[in-house]
Formats: sequence, C-alpha cells, structure tokens
Amino acid sequence: MSVKVSDHVLQRLREWDVEHVFGYPGDGINGLLAAWGRAENRPEFIQARHEEMAAFEAVGYAKFSGRVGVCAATSGPGAIHLLNGLYDAKLDHVPVVAIVGQTNRSAMGGSYQQEVDLLSLFKDVASDYCEMVTVPEQLPNVIDRAMRTAYAKRTVTAVIIPADVQELDYTPPTHAFKMVPSSLGLADYAPVPADGDVARAAEVLNSGAKVAILLGQGARGARAEVEQLADTLGAGVAKALLGKDVLPDDLPYVTGSVGLLGTRPSYEMMRDCDTLLVIGSSFPYTQFLPEFGQARAVQIDNDPFMIGMRYPFEVNLVGDAAGTLKRLLPLLKAKQHGDWRRTVERNTARWWEVMQRRAAVDADPINPEYVVHSLDELLPENVMLAADSGSSANWYARHLRMRGAMRGSLSGTLATMGPGVPYVIGAKFAHSDRPAIALVGDGAMQMNGMAELVTAAKYWRGWQDPRLVVAVLNNQDLNQVTWEMRAMAGAPQFLPSQSIPDVRYADFARSVGLGGVRVEEPGGVRDAWQQALAADRPFVIDLRTDPAVPPIPPHAGLDQAEAVASAVLHGDSDRAGMVRQGLKAKVQELLPGRHHRDDRPGAGA
Repeated sequence: MSVKVSDHVLQRLREWDVEHVFGYPGDGINGLLAAWGRAENRPEFIQARHEEMAAFEAVGYAKFSGRVGVCAATSGPGAIHLLNGLYDAKLDHVPVVAIVGQTNRSAMGGSYQQEVDLLSLFKDVASDYCEMVTVPEQLPNVIDRAMRTAYAKRTVTAVIIPADVQELDYTPPTHAFKMVPSSLGLADYAPVPADGDVARAAEVLNSGAKVAILLGQGARGARAEVEQLADTLGAGVAKALLGKDVLPDDLPYVTGSVGLLGTRPSYEMMRDCDTLLVIGSSFPYTQFLPEFGQARAVQIDNDPFMIGMRYPFEVNLVGDAAGTLKRLLPLLKAKQHGDWRRTVERNTARWWEVMQRRAAVDADPINPEYVVHSLDELLPENVMLAADSGSSANWYARHLRMRGAMRGSLSGTLATMGPGVPYVIGAKFAHSDRPAIALVGDGAMQMNGMAELVTAAKYWRGWQDPRLVVAVLNNQDLNQVTWEMRAMAGAPQFLPSQSIPDVRYADFARSVGLGGVRVEEPGGVRDAWQQALAADRPFVIDLRTDPAVPPIPPHAGLDQAEAVASAVLHGDSDRAGMVRQGLKAKVQELLPGRHHRDDRPGAGA
C-alpha cells in the first residue's frame, strides 16, 4: 500500500515525539482520520467536544508539559472554532501547532461549501508560521518548520492541508531545483547577554537598599538561581500570575501574586522599593509597579521583542533566566537582611493571617474564600492547578500557596472564559500520574466545562492517577463582571445579563459516570474536598457560594478585612455584616479602571 500525505503527516509527528493530538473530526480532515486508523491511533487522537476545547486542551498540555501541544480541526467552522484557544496560546507564549483541513484545491475560489480563506484567518494568530500544503513534496519541511517555530518562539503555528492533498501519494522532496529538504530536531540554546550589560545590571542591583523582584513564567527554570539571588540581595519576590508556580509560597519573602488579583504585600513592596528586577515577565499593569523615577530597574527576558516594556528599565538583559543569573550572581554584593527584608516578611505573614480570617467570615450560604482557603492545606504535593477567568481567579491567586512541585496556570493575557476544565484535561495527558484540580465559576462551567466532563469520562480510565477535581463556585451570578459594573460604573447588578441558572453540576457529573457532590453549607466543604481527592475517578464539587463576597483589590486596606475577622471571632455577626458592606464600598472606590476586555479581567504574565 502506498504511503499517502496523511500517513506521512502522522509519521512526522511521531518522529517529533508527539504523543497526543487534541481535535474534533470533520470531512475536511477525513484523509487524516483514515490515516489515524491505519496508524493504530498513533499519535493518539483525543476527541474533545468542541474545537475550541481541543485548542484549550493543547494549551493545557503545553503549559504543564513544556512540550508542543498539537490540535486538529476540519475546514471552515472547525478551523474558526480553534481561534480562541489558539489566541490564548499565542498571548501566553505557549507552543501549539494547529493542523487544519481545507476544501479540495479544485474548489478553492469557487465559494464552495465551508470554504474559508484559512491563510487569512490564521495570519495573525499564527503570524510566525502559517502554510498551506499544495503538493506532497512540501512535506516534511512544512511540519518540521511548524514544530520548530512553535518550540523556538513559544508561539502558535498552523499547517493547512486541503482534503484532496491528504489523499495524494506521498513523494519526498528530491535533490532538485526548488525542492526544500528538511531535518528533524531542535538545537538547544540559551542566549546570554553581553558582559558589559551584565556588569551594568550588577551595579544597579548593588546600589539598591530595598530590592524587589518580579517573576514571570520565563523564570520557571531558574528557581535555584532566584532563591540565591533573593538571599544575596535581601530582596522580596512577587509573582505575576503565570509565574505563580515559579517559586514556592512557603518562602517567607515571597509576597505572592501582584496586580489586579494580587496581594497586599506585593502592592506594598512595589510601592516602597528603590530597585526593581523583573525576570521572565511581561506583566502588563504599570500602575502596580513602582512610580516612575522611584526605582532603578533591570529586566531579564529571553525574547528581545518583549524587552524594555512596561517600565523605564535602566538595563535590559536579553538572555535565558537561569544562564543570565548564573553570570550575574558572582557580581552581586551580599546585603544584610535588615529592615527592608524584615518588613517584606512581616507584611507577607500578616497577609496570610488576614486571608485565613477572611475565609472564616460567614456568608450566605458559603464564603468562596473559605472554599479555596480550605483546599490550600489539602493540596497534594504534585498537584496541577488551573483557575478559570472570573472571581475564581481571585481566590486562586490569593488563597492557594504553591509548594514543592505544584504547578498552576490560567489564561493570563487573553483572560478568556472557559479554559479551566480543558486545561486540566490537557494536563492529565501530559502527566497522567499527577492529580489535577480546576477552580471554575458557574458561568465558565456552563459555557464550556460541562461538555468537557464528557471528555474526561471518555478517557480517565487510561490515566495512571484518575483524580481530576472540578470545583464549581456556583453563585448564579457572572460575579466578576457584576463587581466591575458596581466598581467602575456605579451600577447595581443588571440581572438580565448577570443572573444565570442554578444547574446541578454534580448530578450531571454522576450522569456521565463521574463522581460528584453538591455542598450547600460550610460544614460540608472540607469533607467534599477530601472525598474528591480520594475518589477513584474524576469528581465535581458543586459549591453554593455567596455572590456578595467582593474581590478586594490589593491596595484596599487590611483594616477592613481584619475588622470583619475580629467581629467574627467575637461572635458579633451584625458588625461583621456591616463591615462586609463597607468592603463592598471599598471595592467600588478603589478598583482600578477598565481593562483591555472589560468582561474578562486579565491576570498578566
């Protein structure tokens, strides 16, 4: 039997060590589907419920594995459905390759059914590499370049294959004019900056008395170097949300997240520092960085196109985080851990005490902060966490402390709704031996998550550790938007847009063969977490939470939160309720202005 183009595509993916392709079938990729059958489903085709979910699963796989995520879709509507997930990957600098079908070449330009100009459609999202295969000899070069570009630039690439081309006999490129041969593999490299730039950065950092470090996901491979750096400089360390798992939160000088969903000690550290070092982050919210002229600043990033942004940096170092820090550390002078470091650690310790007290505040029926705070001490040491966009991201950012080998992510820059459940499904295919937990709002669950429970039900028996927990914060409100409307427009809740139905999520989970429990009072929260984490299959916790608990901005005073806690501890429920109303007013007064998407607030990188 001859080898067809579709057979060679899958063969080349196997040669790139691709083990899973997340997708949804359609006649535009029938040739590829037939090839999957001939190849005994290698790489494994993971059937999502929707192409957008396939793309999100590829993103989750890539985020939690460090490998390229691959997704596939048919022509026309299938290709269009991929876009939101692909933009999520592009904006968060995640390597994803999309393989997309197209109508036959003979029909192109004829307004044929499902004919969409895919090269134009993907021109932006796959701007670094987007190519259509029109003859077999273009392979394997097109696949190789798509994979290599996605890895090298940590971005999205797209390969478009018309349906009739998939069925052609494969013929390799020859040693001839206008043929392009290709080869497999990546060359490992770690860029480092020039010696003079490193020396200038050391001078800036050595001159500072109050050093603050901001980490993003680009510092993930430099944990040991960052810990040594913070010790040498007596610095505090804040983290952008995509870098939440870069450094453990049980280190006393780690202040937690920064920005709209950040912590008070991170805000205070940025407010008061005289020196700033940003490593591997394109954190977008300048208002949460030091005032201009207040701090001398250095940036380290391996992408020259992302350097010098967000703040007037004095020195910009283009280089790999670990490699650059290894060259920088010998030039730094050790600082005494004096008032600055003690202040950072004291503020951080106080913050965690206040978070514990806020979680203890009574609510109707359940305080969402208590839900997430009670999970913190129960987290498995190797858990993979995802939070959806919305108020669930607030509680993920502020109440969960990353420790050891824990990993976590969310939609940082696009801040789209709906990736929480598909992220953890993708993560389970990356590491089937590790437990996974998704924190999602009921809006995101209704938008995307419920259907993907079917995907989990289809595949969980093949996972080494079957635990995948989906916790739904069910408050019958699109809560983050509701609070933004109050804070930014002074508007009350607009029920036609904000109120959503109460759905029995746990019942639905059980109906497809998963586990589930509904929790309607605080006394059942901890037991539900323990039940879910001990389950022998994926498990949904439907938690009836109070929509009136406000997402406090980091620069709101701690006094109000402590007042609530004090009232609760002294049994004064009336006073606690009054102070909570004051907190709501504080949100309206202090929450910053509108974001780039006013319905889905960003988390930063």
